[in-house]
Amino acid sequence: MAATTSRRARGDRHMFSSSDENAMMKHIIATHAPDGSSFDVKPLLQIINDIMHKAAPPATHTPPVHGNQVELDAIAEPVIYSDLDEMLEIMAIMINKVSFEISCKCIGGGDEHASTMGIFNMLSNYEWDAKAFISLAAFAVNYGEFWLVAQLYTANPLAKSLAHLKQLPNVLEHGEALKPRFEAVTTLIKAMLDLTRCIIQFKELPEQYITPDTPGLVTATAHIPIAVYWIIRSIVACASILINLIGMGHEHITTTTEAWELSSVAHKISNIHDHLKDQLDRCNQHINEKRPIEAYLTILRVMDTPHLDNTKPLKHLIYLKDDQPPLYESYTQTRVTIDILKKKTVLLFISDLDLPPEELSILDIMYREAKQSPSRSESQYEVVWFPVVPETGVWTDEDQMKFEGLCNMMPWYSVFHPSLLDPAMIRYIKEVWHFNQKPILVVMDPQGRIVNTNALHMMWIWGSVAFPFTSLREEDLWKEETWRIELLVDSIEPMIFNWIADGKYICLYGGEDLEWIRRFTTTARAVARAAGIQLEMLYVGKSNPKERVRNNNEIIREENLSYVLPDLTLIWFFWVRLESMLYSKLQQGKSLEEDSILREINVMLTYDGSDQGWAVICRGSNDWMTRASGETVLTSLTKYNDWQGDARERGFLPALNDHLGQSVERFFLYLCCTD
Repeated sequence: MAATTSRRARGDRHMFSSSDENAMMKHIIATHAPDGSSFDVKPLLQIINDIMHKAAPPATHTPPVHGNQVELDAIAEPVIYSDLDEMLEIMAIMINKVSFEISCKCIGGGDEHASTMGIFNMLSNYEWDAKAFISLAAFAVNYGEFWLVAQLYTANPLAKSLAHLKQLPNVLEHGEALKPRFEAVTTLIKAMLDLTRCIIQFKELPEQYITPDTPGLVTATAHIPIAVYWIIRSIVACASILINLIGMGHEHITTTTEAWELSSVAHKISNIHDHLKDQLDRCNQHINEKRPIEAYLTILRVMDTPHLDNTKPLKHLIYLKDDQPPLYESYTQTRVTIDILKKKTVLLFISDLDLPPEELSILDIMYREAKQSPSRSESQYEVVWFPVVPETGVWTDEDQMKFEGLCNMMPWYSVFHPSLLDPAMIRYIKEVWHFNQKPILVVMDPQGRIVNTNALHMMWIWGSVAFPFTSLREEDLWKEETWRIELLVDSIEPMIFNWIADGKYICLYGGEDLEWIRRFTTTARAVARAAGIQLEMLYVGKSNPKERVRNNNEIIREENLSYVLPDLTLIWFFWVRLESMLYSKLQQGKSLEEDSILREINVMLTYDGSDQGWAVICRGSNDWMTRASGETVLTSLTKYNDWQGDARERGFLPALNDHLGQSVERFFLYLCCTD
């Protein structure tokens, strides 16, 4: 027996020589003739892992488990063994053949290389991962039977009888002396399992991202045959240890040579694993680089392809990581599916978490009004919030609280979590829809076509009346518009419509200079009394209203100088509507020279850009609106006595308009145009 061990040791040293591995590789490749059959062995590997884990060496030998552990195993087994019976039936015969081959060839300490090559010949029709798996499964049968009897022989009569026939009690009596050998077997088994998993992972690499000529895969493919060789050879070595324990004398039981040999093999297996793992990492890095590109191209194709409805493009825009519904409905506080948007116009409200409260507030009002609208068409759209967060940012508890707070403030749908927006989708939003932190409103029609990449300006100008928010609808709405008070203020202050109906003169004014505001409102009221006209005034502040405008609002209200808008949000909305009108007109290719509405909008925004006040005065819906900068209009009103006769003859507004000096205003407008 000692001579056999010595010969095997010398043979192992020969086989560990890397100079002979090229020749050995040729012999291994010569046995490889796969028939094209393919098996998903990864789930089956879990069974092997389960056997190896539950088989316990003498040092950790315990009686059969009961109670909670049995219950846990009963729960786990259906998960492990479900849907695997059919595949096991296909492989069972070969597993048992290899198991028998291992048992026969290992009795008495045969040539491990010859035994390994014999198994390769038996498995010639299988792929490399299947060869490794079947060999591991065959060894697991022997290994599991060995330790099953060893664990049960003190409690089960059948196991006791089998243990005596196998002389296991004698072996287990020397458990402490055998401990290094069993530990070496356990270490080698773990190394084999790790290497086998790594080989299987190469087979699982997605073909759409990686090809056979990918450098990492080329290198791995060249080394996998030798890796499988050392897995099978290690199996033979471990099986030899277990089988040859039977009938061995005390002098062999106490030797540590075999433990050292197994440790050497485990070291070699670990080195092979580390090398293949490096190649696997290279392949995964390659995939990670290509996956976003492929995903982005897929989104481009899907968005450019006609569809019967909008569900497919929506599902590509929202990355479904699991089978949970991807949308959140704040009203019911539940998750809902994409199908709830099927065949509806969908407005994709895209922003980051720093969403301006003014925008959210006004959109909320418009959405609720649309849902209550008697016009069925206007209520046939839905809004979905797409929260875009930095890709490299760390998602904090504060971010989560901010996100949840915004979701629950919105009466429409939200993506359940920002992570459901794939990076490729974020890239599409930024590159195709030109999102850059500032909120946008993208419109998708019921067939999934993008009909407007930002309809937010249409929403600000006309609200839900702009449905279905197409450029054609925008063009038609402008054809119906003239420069009138209704366009300028819309529904910001409902009292204005009463003033119009009552035939009152209406003055909108703005700026931040409180002293000018006091002088202007006092003078305007005095002139109105002198002229015998009913004049109502409304302060609309300044764009991006801050504390100074808030203070002005309070003082104007306290001193009863004029009406004011209830809060700063409505002041913001007044100015953002004007900016939206400017954007809309310019987007349509209009110019200041040809478009009178655009000219008036531009003058209004010019007033806001200066430090002075300004005023617009009109009467009714169809009469003209006269406007001027703060000092100009205040000077004209102060000199009312100079033109009051003209006002009685021609009317208050025509006379005021003449006195303001339209030539000066036209020159000022000309300067603005040339700038």
